[in-house]
Amino acid sequence: MKKIFILGLAILAAACQPLKNNVADERSAVEKVNVFLGTSGDHGQMSPSASSPFNMMSIGPQTYPHIHSGYEYLAKNFLGFTHSRIEGVGCLGSGGNLLIKPILDGDAETLLLKKQESASPGVYKVAFENGIQAQMSVKHNFGIHQYKFPRKGAGLHIDLSHAFVNRFVAEAHEIGTKSISGWIDTQTTCDKGIYRIYYELEFSNLATITKTADHQYRIAALDDATEIEVRVGFSSVSTAFAKAKIETISINDLSVQTTAAWNHHLNRIEVNGEKDREDLFYSLLYRGLQAPFLVSETDGTYKAIDGSIEKTTSPIYSGWAIWDNYREQLPMLSLAYPERFGPIIKSIANLYPYGKNNWATKYESAPTVRTEHAIVVLLDGYKKGYPVDFNAIKDSLIAEVDRLEYTSPDKALESSYDSWALSEILKITKDSVLSTKYLNKAKDYKRYWKKDFADLSQKDIDKMPARGMYQGTVWQYRWFVPFDVLGLKKLTGGEVSFLKQLDQFFAEDNYNHANQPDLQVPGLYNASSQPWKSQKLFRNIMLDTVVQAYFNDNSKGIDSYIGRVYKNEPQAYVRTMDDDAGTMSSWFVMRSIGLSPANIGSPIYYLTAPIFESVKLNWENGKSFQIRVSNYNKEHFYVQSVQLNGQSLNRNWLTQEEISNGGTLIIETGALPNEKWGIENQWISETEQ
Repeated sequence: MKKIFILGLAILAAACQPLKNNVADERSAVEKVNVFLGTSGDHGQMSPSASSPFNMMSIGPQTYPHIHSGYEYLAKNFLGFTHSRIEGVGCLGSGGNLLIKPILDGDAETLLLKKQESASPGVYKVAFENGIQAQMSVKHNFGIHQYKFPRKGAGLHIDLSHAFVNRFVAEAHEIGTKSISGWIDTQTTCDKGIYRIYYELEFSNLATITKTADHQYRIAALDDATEIEVRVGFSSVSTAFAKAKIETISINDLSVQTTAAWNHHLNRIEVNGEKDREDLFYSLLYRGLQAPFLVSETDGTYKAIDGSIEKTTSPIYSGWAIWDNYREQLPMLSLAYPERFGPIIKSIANLYPYGKNNWATKYESAPTVRTEHAIVVLLDGYKKGYPVDFNAIKDSLIAEVDRLEYTSPDKALESSYDSWALSEILKITKDSVLSTKYLNKAKDYKRYWKKDFADLSQKDIDKMPARGMYQGTVWQYRWFVPFDVLGLKKLTGGEVSFLKQLDQFFAEDNYNHANQPDLQVPGLYNASSQPWKSQKLFRNIMLDTVVQAYFNDNSKGIDSYIGRVYKNEPQAYVRTMDDDAGTMSSWFVMRSIGLSPANIGSPIYYLTAPIFESVKLNWENGKSFQIRVSNYNKEHFYVQSVQLNGQSLNRNWLTQEEISNGGTLIIETGALPNEKWGIENQWISETEQ
């Protein structure tokens, strides 16, 4: 009886304890995603469009006014719905093809004023003041629009020439009995190239298709119809492939399939912690899984960037923003989504035989931006265990690096990075002579650094842009030597001076999280004798109030921002901070789980404290890697000690192989830094070999 009584008290005591988040929060990962994050103003440039993972088709609202992805959260006036976009990129975006607008009584000017809207990954819904309701959902290169009308007189206005920033080039189409099919050419981001989309539109309850202007049609529904469905198929290869995408599935069943696909991808990284942190995490992880786009067909057919139709045994991706997302999103995919990253690496390598350049070509398969530093990504993938046939593209890689410019201080450092990557690749191909040549060329960054970045007494060091640099200051670009931090330390005067200058950089609010040039700088303390300072900086940038003094359109001292960088709301990021195809969201994702790339091109991740009690990476091969905070307190972020698979770990980094092999990492945190942890066996990039 006594044992039963004690057990009963224990059960009662446990029942009275507040439920932990991992017990109480039974929502799926999809339910934690806020697709409206970053959809207002210049605070992310994102869209709530119905999308599926790595899919160039995203069906969503086109508002007036609108931002780079076609939508403004605060806007009430809708122009219709479009089918393509590359999320969060500059130059006013890319996409906006195939405008479909629900109308009444054949009036293309029907006013669509938003009354209520909702959305989740893969699904978008909106109701208008005039009674029209719209819903859309997608799977890979297939989508459904469903329009419900308040009375008879239902119809659609179709604009085949619509595109963001009037970037439409040309189109050709055929009218069927219940369909429109064809292709559309559109200038891509920054007007640097052209992509072509093949499509098929099939309409339900169709009475007539009438041409109303060049590239424009009116769809009239049957007299008694109050509903129209549009089924859309996409392809980068042909209208036949686009037509083959059309399915007879209902929109509700399609939504269920897409939700399942998103849950499958989002559950790759399981996090357990405070509800607001989990919601922010999954909302940002969602953004890291939209590009690049899978563009090859199931039989391996794809269009190369020279316009030729080719066959492949590996999936082909397009929709690149590599100058931005090579820093964060691609490393995140390399760690958590190897089944995607392997084909992505092959797709990047496959650009070279067909005439890769730094921006989009005239024969892109999807909206795309730019491909600088692709060579660094290829090296990074190879070092992490992904096969790359460097011998097959060796001459093209050399030619690309030989074309690099050194005409401004920032270009000199950026080009030196690629020269270093080439030297490493040539070492892999056992070409020691050329490897040494390009290593020496990479080391020549020191000459440029001494000329433009050593002297901090100049008046223009905090001006954006200064000395012909791109979107950065002297202060911000001077740290951009990720491949040779040891050499950078020596240039600054050694460890003590290096730390003093880093401290000054952050103390004077010179760091700019609104753009990418200095994105790696908060992690540089990890390569010093004071790694705890990176632990604090990461936590501050993710969750706390910070000062941001720079934006893309002004220099320091003009309208500074004080507040959080990452917020789970439409005006999510600081002003002028674009997500850039998953770059900035992936920065948060990686550091929130306690891992950050040390140098793209090296298979190393620095360790800091997660913002969650536990994290688990689940791979399709059945392996998993768990990170647990042993004495979790949401306010503590200083690492006290670490154990990897039961063994004490005094270094503050892990390799890709150590993580991918699976296991358990236990991190003890505290309110004060442990100044002895993480300073032994440091990993610091260097070119002195």
